[in-house]
Amino acid sequence: MKPISHFDQLLQAAAAQPEPQRLLFVFATAGLPDDATAAQRERYAAGGGGALAPLMCVDKGLDDLSDFETLAAEARAAGPAWQVLFAAGLGGSDGLGPTDAQVELALQTLVERVRDGRLDGLLALDPTGAPLNFE
Repeated sequence: MKPISHFDQLLQAAAAQPEPQRLLFVFATAGLPDDATAAQRERYAAGGGGALAPLMCVDKGLDDLSDFETLAAEARAAGPAWQVLFAAGLGGSDGLGPTDAQVELALQTLVERVRDGRLDGLLALDPTGAPLNFE
């Protein structure tokens, strides 16, 4: 299966799942830690490196989402300026969506993954909806 690289693909993939889905989002900013080295500062100034700091998170059902622009506008209204959106899906079982407790645990885990830089398998988008790659 081809990796998901755009928001519309995420919505389509979630809708195609046999079990109800919740989509999980972490909005983050990128910056340099106070103890960054000169080399790290230089790399960051050139557009690379840095550290991710989660700012806020939310879960949404497919009925709550229409497009990236609406989600981004909601995020701008709800919290501080963000530079990266990370997204993942969480499936339910037996025809029911995930429980509130499952969603909360998954969001906490997702925030920790972003904080720790464990980004494999996550969709990453900039504020315009363009895909981002982290190497």
